[in-house]
Amino acid sequence: MVRELSYNTISEVLDSWEALRRIEDYEEQAGLLLFRRLFDKSPRAKLLFGFPIDLDVHSDTIKNSRRFKAHAMYLIQMIDSSLNMLGPDIELLTEIMHALGEKHARFGVLAEMYSQMGDALIEAMTVLLGEGVMNEKVVEAWHETYGALSGDMIEEHVKYDLGE
Repeated sequence: MVRELSYNTISEVLDSWEALRRIEDYEEQAGLLLFRRLFDKSPRAKLLFGFPIDLDVHSDTIKNSRRFKAHAMYLIQMIDSSLNMLGPDIELLTEIMHALGEKHARFGVLAEMYSQMGDALIEAMTVLLGEGVMNEKVVEAWHETYGALSGDMIEEHVKYDLGE
């Protein structure tokens, strides 16, 4: 699925990601904001991280959790690595996305959480970068790119769920 992205789509995504990378502590800021948005959309996702489902996502509990903060930053680093692989290492990227899909299925992530994560990512970027950078064209490019990346993950996730 990632193979089908156009040069223009990839360019829009990479340019906006580069703008995000220029923000001080972008990994922590983007990661925490992304997960807060995800938890707003999918309270059940909190359980996957050992948080009670009724936890206020805007409390300091999440921000002060070293384990959680490390995971949030790791996710941003993984997105960064994935974006750097668009184009030159597309086959390897597809293999990595498949492996991540299976891994997330084993951890109890639900298939519908992938789209919620994508929406949370785009919302977090829009908050941090503003609509000047995250305009309609860029947001559409992100939806397309994230959809392709997560599509490869979901493909393997479904196989895992079916026992294949």
